[in-house]
Amino acid sequence: MQPYVLEMKGITKEFPGVRALDKVTFSVRKGEIHALCGENGAGKSTLMKVLSGVYPHGSYDGKIYIEGKEVQFRNIKESQEAGIAIIYQELAVVEEMSVAENLFLGHELMRGKYIDWNRVYAEARKWLMKVGLDVDPETKVRNLTVGKQQLIEIAKALAKNAKIIILDEPTAALTDNDVEVLKQILRDLRAQGVTCIYISHRLNEVMELADTVTVLRDGQTISTDPIDQLTEEQIIAKMVGRELNELYPYEPRDIGREVLKVDHYSVSDERTGRKIIEDVSFSLRSGEILGISGLMGSGRTELFTSLFGVYHGKKEGNVWIDGKQVEIHRPAEAIRYGMAYVSEDRKKYGLVLEMDIIQNATLVALKKVAKRNIIDHALEVKRAEEMTKKMKLKAPNLEAKVSQLSGGNQQKVVLSKWLLNNPKILILDEPTRGIDVGAKYEIYKIMNELARQGVGIVLISSELPEVMGMSDRILVMSEGKFVGEFQHHEATQEKIMACATGGKRR
Repeated sequence: MQPYVLEMKGITKEFPGVRALDKVTFSVRKGEIHALCGENGAGKSTLMKVLSGVYPHGSYDGKIYIEGKEVQFRNIKESQEAGIAIIYQELAVVEEMSVAENLFLGHELMRGKYIDWNRVYAEARKWLMKVGLDVDPETKVRNLTVGKQQLIEIAKALAKNAKIIILDEPTAALTDNDVEVLKQILRDLRAQGVTCIYISHRLNEVMELADTVTVLRDGQTISTDPIDQLTEEQIIAKMVGRELNELYPYEPRDIGREVLKVDHYSVSDERTGRKIIEDVSFSLRSGEILGISGLMGSGRTELFTSLFGVYHGKKEGNVWIDGKQVEIHRPAEAIRYGMAYVSEDRKKYGLVLEMDIIQNATLVALKKVAKRNIIDHALEVKRAEEMTKKMKLKAPNLEAKVSQLSGGNQQKVVLSKWLLNNPKILILDEPTRGIDVGAKYEIYKIMNELARQGVGIVLISSELPEVMGMSDRILVMSEGKFVGEFQHHEATQEKIMACATGGKRR
């Protein structure tokens, strides 16, 4: 058995009024992929910030050992010099610089007073080859996909002789193909003796990749176990502190009248004029959860942002809401007709991060918290309290900025904002992306309650188990068309993927 390359003992970190880490122990062996799991707010990010020098020695209690030697990092630079590299979910690349410039940013290869560009490009090619990336080192990073940018981050870490690479939600924004490439790179790094700490809410990836799993809960170490002694259900139980009877609490329900009908609907790319949605027809009924599945680029988001008035490409076809034909050119019109849209990027499109919870929770329904067109603060607070209580929001107080909340609680604020308007049609685009299993379960229960109340729900998701687990009916998209339809009881991953990748079943 390999020796420990990293040991963190008795790590305690406090913020005003909060103990984020409470005597945490975390030990990682050389050359393993070690998964760090826990709900949002469990302490994972805080622990990694201690390790990577973001929180310097002296700001926490406890000791850190690298290869048996105690280390005391005063800053990020010292952590990097000790062989630790962290790759955040939001990548730290400079898009206007070349691949080579990004690889050696901060540790430039010099000849005297000047950068040795011949050596830079030669070394860049070597490290890019290590991660299987066949790109010209002079290429601007902005011209590369997110998946390739992530591999550049890994190459950058290797170029700094990293012994321990920390990956925080590395697959959240990747295509299925990019995820498979990343998995293989991590396996190759493991074979080369590089240690990876893998933080992810996607437990199927943890089960597939990890050698060992450590679970944190409420700032404490709950367990560290070899992966072959764990099931996905056991990891979840450790994370949330209770057994979840089922991951997807689907319940049969009465489906009502048609609330949305779309007939022969097409959408053209606003730049090229090429049709990206072609002759699509479907309907949504009151109390129904309609799952929308398909590979990235299939047109799922473009279709529904167009229906909501956000996507501005030319559109053709007919739309009915509650039996009335409508034309929607702007989100304000969609909202007036009873539609709500929870975007796949809640930070960019769903929230104003520097505003407080109250302001965010009432943004879409200002008329409901105003008197004579002036915001009534007491009424605004009351409505926000009502909605966030229904959502079981966890926050220090409603005056807290939403930027301070976990991903799951941010998503609950987004839902509060839209549900205050009592929509007939709720479009959920990747509603559980980047949030933990406990928060996912709560959002699923909210979906069930809304469906019971008669709201028609569209669930767009890249996670097949989620679509299958929560939908009454599933439509599969491929290349801008619906190519398959399945009822809840007949859907399987194999059938859905066969449609999504070119087969047909209608």
